[in-house]
Amino acid sequence: MTLLRNDSIRLRALEPEDLDILYRWENNTDLWRYGSTLAPFSRFILKEYIAESHRDIYETRQVRFMVERIDTHQPIGLADLFDFDPHHRRAAIGLLIDMPFQQQGFGWQTMQILQEYAFSFLQLHQLYAHIPVQNEYCIKLFNRLGYLLQGTFKDWLLTDEGYADIALYQKINSKKVL
Repeated sequence: MTLLRNDSIRLRALEPEDLDILYRWENNTDLWRYGSTLAPFSRFILKEYIAESHRDIYETRQVRFMVERIDTHQPIGLADLFDFDPHHRRAAIGLLIDMPFQQQGFGWQTMQILQEYAFSFLQLHQLYAHIPVQNEYCIKLFNRLGYLLQGTFKDWLLTDEGYADIALYQKINSKKVL
């Protein structure tokens, strides 16, 4: 596997042309329940974010990639490493695949590519994710990728239906890194 790509998709830097789709995804209130977004993002803020996205993960403590189909060059999602801790060599991992492209293997492929980048190139020791327990597809994906359930945070997220639990999944890099 070539770094940040396979035969179907590639992970690339955000480009100014991504503003409209990023605006749509970031302001989709149906997705806010899976993260920590509490208010919409303006086009100006997202434009500034894209302009600053070239900064190094060691400086910003995060990196975000656009997931793009190779055959059509169409953006289909986002992949993130965030809460990066260089001393302990760990990061949280995040994924968004746009609804029309879900259940087609793109999430699996994206996560494999992002893991390879994190473990081989960045030489991280571990990756982790906080997943709402009702997000069954995401939990199945992380289980399939070899992440282990380490515990559950009770009443972690406030939702329209009340409080929801979060599952903590973790994967340790099996390659020894110094």
